[in-house]
Amino acid sequence: MKRFPIWVVLFSSLCAGSSWGNDWPQWRGANRDGHAVGEAAPGSLPKEVKPVWKLSIGGGFSSPIVSEGKLVYLDGQDGKEVAHLVDAATGKEVWQQAYTEIFGDEWGEGPRSTPMIDGDRLYVQSCNGEVRCFQLADGKELWKLSYDKDFGVKFLGSKAKEGTASRRGNNGSGVIVENRLILPVGNTDGASLVCVDKMTGKTLWKSGTDEAAYSSFLGVTLAGEKQVVAFTADALLGADLSDGKILWRVPLKTNAKRHAASPVIIGEDMITVNSHSFGLSCYKISKDSGGWKANEAWSNKNLKINLATPVSEGGHLYCQGANRDFVCVEAATGKLKWSEPGFGKGQKDYSSTLSVGGKLLVLTEDGTLLLIAPNPAKYTELGRLQICGNTWSHPAFAKGKLYVRDGRSLQCLDLGQE
Repeated sequence: MKRFPIWVVLFSSLCAGSSWGNDWPQWRGANRDGHAVGEAAPGSLPKEVKPVWKLSIGGGFSSPIVSEGKLVYLDGQDGKEVAHLVDAATGKEVWQQAYTEIFGDEWGEGPRSTPMIDGDRLYVQSCNGEVRCFQLADGKELWKLSYDKDFGVKFLGSKAKEGTASRRGNNGSGVIVENRLILPVGNTDGASLVCVDKMTGKTLWKSGTDEAAYSSFLGVTLAGEKQVVAFTADALLGADLSDGKILWRVPLKTNAKRHAASPVIIGEDMITVNSHSFGLSCYKISKDSGGWKANEAWSNKNLKINLATPVSEGGHLYCQGANRDFVCVEAATGKLKWSEPGFGKGQKDYSSTLSVGGKLLVLTEDGTLLLIAPNPAKYTELGRLQICGNTWSHPAFAKGKLYVRDGRSLQCLDLGQE
């Protein structure tokens, strides 16, 4: 029987979706760690695969999510950001709901933040900072809030000469923990993080003075205490879930404040984070009579990983590297074990890495899917398959199916299992 690390168990006890099982209801899966919980891996990849179903969709970089047979995706339609609910088995649409005006820049247009399913509700965040809570069954709007109208954060878009979320769109996802929804609002006057009641949208607390970046929040237990972890435009920090008090904070000033990757938890008190400026760093979070501390455990400044988030597997981190390569890093020390160059045809800055049944599924920016054994001794490729066009969207894996999105389509793939 596969045994999961204690932090996975602790995280599951925090989240309202602890009964998600084989679902993928939010950014990077049930535990926000890129792991498909309880799933079996394919033994190999076929030479070609016919989609179970395929839909033509609008633009956007938001990732699909799946819960209890329901799939949600966001796209751009007729100048609006639109949420769609479809049957995960057939692709048949149940409902769609437009929720705000579309945003676009030289990178493309459409939603960029991944939504969240929690019980019978769906939560979405638009590029321009509009948040909506929908009834999952029929798309009825239950409550809404605005980063501009409610918290004074103006979305400037391409007019801004600098800035992160206020310029390129609110890409990072908030996180749900128990009855709280914590959002990356980014008001630098005391409302960088905003916690609302997930049922009503009522503000419970506001905290922090950092601008919002593109990274998604985590709800975890570190050093024995529940907290929300945020990689803002200015720092990596942990905040108390009950009142928003900043427990610990590591200033991380980087070029253009382009913090896009999500933090990764290692064990019970270690956290890694990466950037195109400072590389890959790991911090040990502790608490004693003197208060909270965040001390650097190691740093590998050569691993300037830009957009991708590593997956932790067997004491090692696997991820898109800094030089159009794929890398394996020892999680305890930051030592590079190996680097595989040119692992994706035409590979650029991004790939998505998922851990499925003890193997890695990697979707490159050019739409190549690779099956890789997590072997710290050497790069071990088990198969590759072209499955879609160019994509920056993280796929979802649920109940044996891979759900993949590119700029024009969303498809469900059955890769087969061992």
